[in-house]
Amino acid sequence: MEGLLDARLRAVVTRAAHYDWCVTEFVRVTDSVLPPRSFQRVAPELITGSRTASGVPVRVQLLGSDPARLADNADRLAGLNPAGIDLNFGCPAPTVNRHRGGAVLLDEPELLHDIVGAVGRAVAGRVPFTAKMRLGVRDTSRAIEAAQALAEGGAEMIVVHARTKADGYRPPAHWPWIARIAESVRVPVVANGEIWSVDDYLRCRSESGLADVMMGRGAVADPLLVERIRARLRGDETIDPAYDWPRIAPLLVDYWQRVLDHVEARHAAGRLKQWLNLLRRVYPQAERLYRSMRTVRDNGRMGTLLSAEVFRNDPLSGCDVRVAVAG
Repeated sequence: MEGLLDARLRAVVTRAAHYDWCVTEFVRVTDSVLPPRSFQRVAPELITGSRTASGVPVRVQLLGSDPARLADNADRLAGLNPAGIDLNFGCPAPTVNRHRGGAVLLDEPELLHDIVGAVGRAVAGRVPFTAKMRLGVRDTSRAIEAAQALAEGGAEMIVVHARTKADGYRPPAHWPWIARIAESVRVPVVANGEIWSVDDYLRCRSESGLADVMMGRGAVADPLLVERIRARLRGDETIDPAYDWPRIAPLLVDYWQRVLDHVEARHAAGRLKQWLNLLRRVYPQAERLYRSMRTVRDNGRMGTLLSAEVFRNDPLSGCDVRVAVAG
């Protein structure tokens, strides 16, 4: 979720509903031991007990290919008391893969084992230690071998994104492969990939055999999806997301204020539109708001449109909404 689900959006999404934990964007590790500020830049929650404002634990993700350097950085990071450390073997981005990071390493199970082993020894039980992988680089021929390398190396849990690097984010996700991986390792496995709705979750659960999932873009498109899943599992009737828009609109204001406080003014409008672009997959109101903002670049105008949206959905509290404007 690089470039999207940063600390500002994490704070807002975890305010909307309860999540067990969340993971940062990756911190790239190359040939040096990073200073604490490098970790805190990606995970400012480290300064507040490694939790979002609503109390959800935040794990910090590392990406790289050098076992020794990753171990050294994990050691330093563990000293900052994150809620956990995660290793990224799932990123399919060409720029990352060209520098031997992310999913491209799945073709090298021995290296995976060495990395996880080195980091595990450096962390030495101080914080939870997990890894995320895909099903392979071009195909699934080494998926089991890669997962076993991670587990035998010392990862305490493996999150499996059910696509290969070559698949990118194109549907479908191959959830039955997660079941094969879970059967082949002795550590907990979490399913990930293409979970946009309650029905998607139920199909994933059926095909993977796993109840635990990690959601990425699905949670950004519908921050209340985790509530809908839990309601369905309790046997409660789930409501149409359109009726939940009055709960989402104030979150947009919260997010906009956080963006204005921390992002360059010239980039602020784009960040809000990026989130709206995903929200409109689920909420028809987001489609309308996105269309009204699509060509707007002035932050003042963006704030006016946003305030009007909140007022439209809650006229009593809308009068009290104050949207800060910068630039």
